[in-house]
Amino acid sequence: MLALHPDLDVVIGVDTHNDTHTAATGAVLQHLTVPADPAGYRQLIGFGRRHDATLWAIEGTGSFGAGLTTALHACCERVVEVDRPQRPARRGGVKSDDIDAVRAARQALAGVGLSEPRRRGDREAIRVLLTTRGQAVTFRTRAISALHGLVTSAPDGLRERLRTLPLGQLLQTCAGLRDSSRRSVEESATVLAMRTTARRALACEREAAELEVQLDRLVRRLAPELLGQLGIGPVVAGQLITSWSHHRRIRSEAAFAKLGGAAPIEASSGTITRHRLNRSGDRQLNRALHTIVLVRIRQDSATKDYVQRRLAQGKTIRDIKRCLKRYIARQLFRQLEALSSTT
Repeated sequence: MLALHPDLDVVIGVDTHNDTHTAATGAVLQHLTVPADPAGYRQLIGFGRRHDATLWAIEGTGSFGAGLTTALHACCERVVEVDRPQRPARRGGVKSDDIDAVRAARQALAGVGLSEPRRRGDREAIRVLLTTRGQAVTFRTRAISALHGLVTSAPDGLRERLRTLPLGQLLQTCAGLRDSSRRSVEESATVLAMRTTARRALACEREAAELEVQLDRLVRRLAPELLGQLGIGPVVAGQLITSWSHHRRIRSEAAFAKLGGAAPIEASSGTITRHRLNRSGDRQLNRALHTIVLVRIRQDSATKDYVQRRLAQGKTIRDIKRCLKRYIARQLFRQLEALSSTT
């Protein structure tokens, strides 16, 4: 939970949307709906100053509320991000932008579901590169799957020619297929589909590689020491920086581990004392930690010795991976916090 100052006076909650933002004070002194543009942001800032606001509680600081959050930070206003406010069941409750704004403000006053907004700038640049690269990788995977399906169901001549080729050669061969007047209608259509699908996969592969080069350049400028560690490449390092965001946003290494789904959860019963994996938190951060663990289990001698020692103690491989994730989360959090506060 984010610690708030006990002397908070006026908190303004904001329900953000694509075209409009609705603000209200926690004590329902006044409501205001403005366009989601720079002029609207100035109106909201003036609205807050008229009411001597000491805190802004905003839904979606990284999406619909990103512009407003940036404008407030530029004016040195304090901003917290609130989870989607708890709403009553629709049959017994009401729903409107004004009410949601009031709920956001009151949720901040109660100190429930609050976090500090993630920083934009370099961190946001890394996030958009990661997101776009992930999309390119996903589309490439789908295209490859579709191409294998086309090869499996292709006419005999095409299938026998292509089905034993390794993936790289299959893509290049299918991308260069040409039609012929001697082919049947079915063969011609299959050749066209294969060529189009293979070229789509190769285009996505080139896009992902280009984005990774830019990602590597940003990470090396912000946190080059991360890339020197086993299991951490530009993609994993970029995810670590994106989830962490900036100095002192996350209060402790335990909170960072919990954010990454690496904090142990008590699962004891009767005479059995044990912990289980945490399936909540930032799943992309958890995936980055998991990638580091897998690489180190395969390549790091100290990690291999640790795994063998814990196996001898009766631990399962899943328990061991959970322990390693927790250890790595602690190590990485300390390194990230040692970075410049301007990161």
